[in-house]
Amino acid sequence: MLVALARAFYWQQLLDDGVVTSGTDIAQREGLHHSTVNELLRLTLLEPAIIQSILAGQQPRCMSLIWFQRNPLPLDWIEQRRVVDGFDA
Repeated sequence: MLVALARAFYWQQLLDDGVVTSGTDIAQREGLHHSTVNELLRLTLLEPAIIQSILAGQQPRCMSLIWFQRNPLPLDWIEQRRVVDGFDA
C-alpha cells in the first residue's frame, strides 16, 4: 500500500504540474496499463486520516490495494470513514 500511495501522489503531482496531461500519458511513460494508473490515482482522494493510518501501518488488515481496485471508493470523506470503520466490525 505504501508504494502504491507514493506512486499515486507522485503521478498526481506530475498531472498538477503539467508534466503529463493524463493517466494514459503516465501509463505510457511507466509501461503500465492506463487502468492501473487511474486506479492508483484514486488513492489521492482518500481522507487524510486514512492516508495517515496507511503511512503508519495502522490500516485495517483487510484494507489492501486489491480491495481498492475491486471496490468503488466514495468521494465523500465521511462515507470513506464509514467504509473503513466497517472493516473492523
